[in-house]
Amino acid sequence: MTRLPLQRTRFDRLQRRLGDQLLGGVRGSWRRRSLSVLALLLGFYGGENVTALWLERVGQRPVVVLTLVLLLEVVVRVRTRVVREQPGLGWVMADNLRLGLVYAVVLEAFKLGS
Repeated sequence: MTRLPLQRTRFDRLQRRLGDQLLGGVRGSWRRRSLSVLALLLGFYGGENVTALWLERVGQRPVVVLTLVLLLEVVVRVRTRVVREQPGLGWVMADNLRLGLVYAVVLEAFKLGS
C-alpha cells in the first residue's frame, strides 16, 4: 500500500517550515552539528562564569544585566540585518553562544530568586 502525496496547502507549508526550523540543528555535517552544540555549551559556561565574575567585580546587578542585554540586542540586530537567508556556520555559532548565555543568566536569576 502506497501513501498518497500531500497536497501543497498552507497548513502543509507551515508544517514543513516548522519541521525545518526544529530539525535544522540536527541536519548537516558532523562538523556543523558538533560546533553548534559546542558553541551552545560554551555560551552557557561563559554566562555562568562571566555573570559571577562581573557581579563580584562590579557588585551591581542592574549594571551587569543591562550590559548583557545591550550586548545581546546588538548581536541580534546585526544578525538580522546581515543574514537574510540560511545563516552560515559562524552565525549559527554566534546564535548558540547567545542562547547559552541567556539561558545561564535566566537560570542564575531563578537560583537567586530575583
